Amino acid sequence: MPVSITTRQSGTATIVDVTGEITLFNAPELRTVLMGLLKLRKAPHVIVNMTNAAYIDSAGVACLVEALKVAREAKLGLALFGLNRVAEEVLELTRLIHVFDVYGTEEEALRVVRQAPSSAKL
Repeated sequence: MPVSITTRQSGTATIVDVTGEITLFNAPELRTVLMGLLKLRKAPHVIVNMTNAAYIDSAGVACLVEALKVAREAKLGLALFGLNRVAEEVLELTRLIHVFDVYGTEEEALRVVRQAPSSAKL
């Protein structure tokens, strides 16, 4: 299943909507988008919408971990929301669920962004 990645703004947050499967074959597409936002645009808050991400494999997880590392080094925010059961289990098994800022809904993630000082991570 191909992946579709779109971005949209909500205040200071850039929301990355991911639809489909994040696998070895298409994780580079997500990486390109995330690195562009974090390294080139220096987007202060990047929120990845996983609501319609049907599946994520180890390459997809590695992509998210790399984005988190870049975000932290640049003192930018990166968060996830809308994890399905499979994605949540993958992050729990790898203990990454405690490393990422994970929210149930877009509204929850945006609420944290609105309350955070402009230079603070999510």
